[in-house]
Formats: sequence, C-alpha cells, structure tokens
Amino acid sequence: MALLQGVPTISRLLPQGSSREIDSRLSKFCNLVISRGKEVNSLATFHDGKSRLFWNSSKCHKSRICAIKAQESVEGLVVKERSVSVVLLAGGKGKRMGASMPKQYLPLLGQPIALYSFYTFSKMREVKEIVVVCDPSYKDIFEDAGKNLPVDLKFAIPGKERQDSVFNGFQEIDSGSDLVCIHDSARPLATSADIKKVIKDAWMHGAAVLGVPVKATIKEANSDCFVVKTLDRKTLWEMQTPQVVRPPLLKAGFELVNRDGLEVTDDVSIVEHLKHPVFITEGSYTNIKVTTPDDLLLAERILNIDAVPVP
Repeated sequence: MALLQGVPTISRLLPQGSSREIDSRLSKFCNLVISRGKEVNSLATFHDGKSRLFWNSSKCHKSRICAIKAQESVEGLVVKERSVSVVLLAGGKGKRMGASMPKQYLPLLGQPIALYSFYTFSKMREVKEIVVVCDPSYKDIFEDAGKNLPVDLKFAIPGKERQDSVFNGFQEIDSGSDLVCIHDSARPLATSADIKKVIKDAWMHGAAVLGVPVKATIKEANSDCFVVKTLDRKTLWEMQTPQVVRPPLLKAGFELVNRDGLEVTDDVSIVEHLKHPVFITEGSYTNIKVTTPDDLLLAERILNIDAVPVP
C-alpha cells in the first residue's frame, strides 16, 4: 500500500501475538499497514496532548513489522489549501433589531456587520470560495468588498427558513470541496483561530460546531411558567457558528430532512438526524450574534478593546 507523500510513517517491532500501546503524535484516524499488504483501521484516543493508539497485534501475526500511516498527525494535521467552501448566511430580516435594514448590513464601527466575517474567511488559506446567501439588492456590498480578494465569490437566494437558505447556498459550492463551513453573517467577531480549530475538527470527525459552555443556571419550565427541573449545566453548551460538515454528510442529511419534512434550527442538527456524531469545538464567548441594539453596542466595545494595545 503506497504511503501518501508528506505523511509521517513510523515502524515498530511488535512482539508476536501480544497487545501493545503505541505513544506517538498521530491522528485520531490511523491505518495500520501490514508489511504483507493487509490493512487494519484503528482509532486513537488522546491524553495530555498525545495520542495513544491501541490494537491487538495478533491481527498482524504473519509479520513482526507494522508500518503506521498517520493520515494526519496531531501537530501536523493540515486542512488543504483552498479546500473549504463557506456558505455565509446574510439573508435574514433582523426584526428584533428594529432597524430600517437587515441587521447584518448595519454599520459596526463604520463597516457593515456582514463584512467582518466575510473578510475573515477571505484571508484564510483554507478557503477557496464564499457563497453569500443574500437578497440580490445587497449583492453589490460583497461584490465591491471582494474585488481584490483571493477567493471565488458566488451568490444564492435566501429561502423561507434558515435550513432552506443553507440548502440553497450548499447547492452552489464547488463539487471538489472537502468541507462546507456555514456561518451567520450576524456573528462578526468569529476569529480565524477559532475557525481554524472547528475546520480541523470537522476534517477529523466529519462534522463540528463552535460552542461555549453555558455559564448560567438553566431551568426547564412548563407552559404555566413553573419550574419542572434544573438542568445540569456541566453538560450544556451554547452553539455558535461556523458549523462545518463534510459535503457528502450534509447532502445525506438534507435528503433525510427534506424527505421527512423535518425542521431544524441549526446546521449540525441536520447531521444529527443521521445519527452521526458532531464534535463541539470550544470557541470564544466574544463570538456573539448581533440580534438587538444591546448586542451591537457590545460588539463595538469588544472591537474597541481589541484595537487598544494593552501596556
């Protein structure tokens, strides 16, 4: 079996018929390549930043030498350049803002809110294209902003519900993309560092979403506003965007959702209906969604703080 160029390979001598623990900086998904050509898939688990790969070496009893091909190493896992398609959702009405235009086009320190994440994605080497889902009357905002940017720019029409808008944008992505990254343009403060993390996790797991642990106490109430129970906040996460999925997985999810007439409120819920695990990548509490005038003021404060150097 040919090894991929640039992929680290480690050879170990294994006692015949015994179990061995291999400590090395490998990815979660590794292939054990037996010298006689037999391939065994294994799963690595992580402890203290290192991976521990377990398997029964009796599977390779015909050979004492096993070559370990790491698809991606923990430190070296790299999403390919220009392999990610971004679907930027910018078609909402933003009624709770009470403004004369959709909230994502309101100025935030002199720049439309939607352009903050648009510029962040456009500067990332992993991103090949941005599909903006917006009303055609706002296309010129992105066309003017994207004239000299190193990404392809496409557009899609918003749907009735969020999932319809995501579906419309998904239809426009390049068929060769490895990942589709879905983001709310009303979240202008998503950092490139957090985006890189969630992209990397989606590449490893198939689907990943940015989120933060819930800090407040959450209670479940009945229709009469009486407490039913207090939920354990140690298990609760607040979901954010980007939400990143491998295209074949999202395609299968949409086929299921559309066939069964299901309604979902976020993108990875589409994948959850397939019973596929979704990894939560811990993000930042500053990745707020600008929904109300108070949110707009908070976003301005965060940007001003980031802009002022700390002595």
